[in-house]
Amino acid sequence: MLDRFRNRALGPGDKVIALAVGVLLLTAAVFATLRLLPEKCGDGLVAAGEECVGVTAGVLDGDPGLDSLIRAVADENARVEKGWEDPENGQARIPFVRIALMMPFTSDATSAMSTAQIARALAGAHVAQLRSNAQAGPRYQLLLADDGKDLDHWEPVVERLAPMIDDASPLVGVFGMPNSTPDTLAAAEALSGHRIPVIGPILTSTTMQAEYFFKTSPSNYLLAQALGTYLEKHPGKGAGFLVSDRRERDSYSADLRDVFLEHFGEEYGLKQRQASYLGVIGDDKGVPQRFADAARSICLTKADAVFFAGRDHDLPHLVNRLANEPSCDHTEPTRILKVGIGMDPESTGPEITEQLRDSRITLVGAASVDTLSWEDTTRLAAGPRGFLKHFEKLRKTVQDDPAWGEKPLDDGYAVMYHDAFSVLAQAADRAYDDINGTERKREDGDRRGKDGAVDLPNHDDVYNTVINMNILGTDTGASCVTCVRGASGTFGFDDSPDTRKWAVCKPVPVIEYPAGAAARKGTEKADRVYRTHEEIFDGSCP
Repeated sequence: MLDRFRNRALGPGDKVIALAVGVLLLTAAVFATLRLLPEKCGDGLVAAGEECVGVTAGVLDGDPGLDSLIRAVADENARVEKGWEDPENGQARIPFVRIALMMPFTSDATSAMSTAQIARALAGAHVAQLRSNAQAGPRYQLLLADDGKDLDHWEPVVERLAPMIDDASPLVGVFGMPNSTPDTLAAAEALSGHRIPVIGPILTSTTMQAEYFFKTSPSNYLLAQALGTYLEKHPGKGAGFLVSDRRERDSYSADLRDVFLEHFGEEYGLKQRQASYLGVIGDDKGVPQRFADAARSICLTKADAVFFAGRDHDLPHLVNRLANEPSCDHTEPTRILKVGIGMDPESTGPEITEQLRDSRITLVGAASVDTLSWEDTTRLAAGPRGFLKHFEKLRKTVQDDPAWGEKPLDDGYAVMYHDAFSVLAQAADRAYDDINGTERKREDGDRRGKDGAVDLPNHDDVYNTVINMNILGTDTGASCVTCVRGASGTFGFDDSPDTRKWAVCKPVPVIEYPAGAAARKGTEKADRVYRTHEEIFDGSCP
């Protein structure tokens, strides 16, 4: 039977059917191929796995909830490109330079940043851009440099950024890089190879060191110094316990564990009393955030000082396990000592706050900035007061995008990203003045020679300016003439091998949450705030 059909010549109807089947198969193959091809990512972006990475002054496809912020940055960049031209008044084009924000703009459950953290960081950076563009001098484009949700697609980003240093409107610096990882260090080293200054707003691992790599945050070592100053005044019983994240590629947690052992290991018995867990960020094998063993050990040893060498994502799970551990009677207070940028909103929500109070647990965090103390804005210094005014204005402009969260300042990301951009913009402004001369400054704020030409600073000029943002030691103390007056406090940089490009005289507040009884009643004078590398100035930072 089959042979008969095989040998039979095809009739007209058979040919039509065969043709139709062929077309269907070809169409299916085309669609299958198209599904395998990367979607168009947009100008300046390329496909890397399932992500689009690269650099743009326009709109990129970020997480839902970031659209209004990304659009606001793109609109400001377009205004800068046009130069605020005013044909009626004959105003000339205003020159501009570029600063790149290098970080993820998408996230998932295990990625480097959550959507809320991305939103707060981007908001702080954009506030700094708007404030800088409102001043006399060059304008600034804020380039969005997406290196992937896990920070591992930095190479195409650096390849795109490097040639921009020779553009007519040059790239003068890069900032962002949210996590202390080998990829972050490799990216900073690659940018340093092109002599591009890099600012880490929230990096703290002491391993984050490269030739052109500055940090506006304190290092883990300096944060531990601040905790040490606090513990000298509030020693407790001296029974300690160390809980650390054992992920292999997290330089932050591994470095912090070593720092805690160095600073507090002997006094608090941390070498004998410690436990590890697997953090939620990353793709290490195993179930993350298992704190049962650590909680039982803390209770059995009656430790009242728990040193937490992990990330804020994991901290609420430790608190929850401790609060519900049957072997803990919670008759004595317990402190969880941590370091970080601020106090993450996940650690200060209603449920965890109730657990902390009921279990007599206090979070004690050495931080880059304490926005929890900003409730009385009339008592704020000029730096945070000016930032807060413009930050709230931006929130209204983007209609309080829900991605920001209810407590958009508590984790300190917005403040620190604002200050990192401000360092580069302030350095570019100063270099611009030096290059073009103050005699070229006109009343309208535009700076030009007789022929209307100006010279813009480049990446080398900005680096050489940042390295000289010194705190000056004088006979009467220390002076801030060329240093940074940021939203997180007054600080500077220098070229000393001892500071290794960490901020000098950066305030490091120690936050207690929930606040202690003495702090609530106002019956005790607040502890003196530690300042990074203050020994250089005998404790007399400005």
